[in-house]
Amino acid sequence: MKHGLALIAALSATAAAAQVPPASIGQPFIPAPWWMKDPVIAAMGYVRTEVPANRAQFSARFSVVKKTAADATTAASAQARALDAALAALGQDKLRLTTTLLTRPLYEQYRTRDGQMQENARADQIEAYEVTAVLAVEVRDIAVLERAYRLSVAARPSGIDQVRYNLQESNELKTWLYEAAVKDAARRARLATAAAGARLGGVKVIDPSGGVCQTQVLAGWPSYAGPSAPQDIDAPATALRAEMAMPTLAMAAPPPPSLEKQAEAVQVTLTPPLYPLSAEACVVYGLLPAP
Repeated sequence: MKHGLALIAALSATAAAAQVPPASIGQPFIPAPWWMKDPVIAAMGYVRTEVPANRAQFSARFSVVKKTAADATTAASAQARALDAALAALGQDKLRLTTTLLTRPLYEQYRTRDGQMQENARADQIEAYEVTAVLAVEVRDIAVLERAYRLSVAARPSGIDQVRYNLQESNELKTWLYEAAVKDAARRARLATAAAGARLGGVKVIDPSGGVCQTQVLAGWPSYAGPSAPQDIDAPATALRAEMAMPTLAMAAPPPPSLEKQAEAVQVTLTPPLYPLSAEACVVYGLLPAP
């Protein structure tokens, strides 16, 4: 029993020693990490670029007023269906189309003795119904954005919402940014060692989060400094497109010739905005004495 208790106490002491507590303010030193046993240089890479938006969304609305909700729904759906067919012909891998219906009753109106217009709000006083078919368009290929918008205008909807843009970062773009940040860290490390009269050794740590470079190990407790100015870089053309594996879908029937001809007469210029992107990476190198 005594031997068992002694063994448990020894294991507990070993575990406690292995878990180094964080330093508190006022301590002159804290245990350094393994990669600081020899001289090192920690280089932080910062890169920044701008890429155009690769997604766009807008909606076309078709409103119809009829005596019955069924007639209004049929008429509004027919108007939206023509535009839906024209947009689907551009490629279902380039556009995503969603149609919704909004039904609103229109009540009988009358004037009071003093001439004020009043509206009934009773179910037995409904004069007609207004049905709005909303065709939401998500453009996944910016190359077809202007054509899709021209077709929407040519369809003569009741209204078209403002085009909204956003950027969906592809895996290719994220990888390229991280690689550029690591290269920038290597460049800064080479410049620093050359200026200090030392030689750059092998890589000890590569940290994509940058936390290794931001922690001031020798300060006595963790402290985080603000980043320096990033280096502006130009994104390659292949990194500006979001590569997504899309299933092969059957093409829809071609749109009516009349709508295509009307769309050709519509002059539209839509320019996607630029979105800033940045990345950082920390690389720790060993230092070698000057020859």
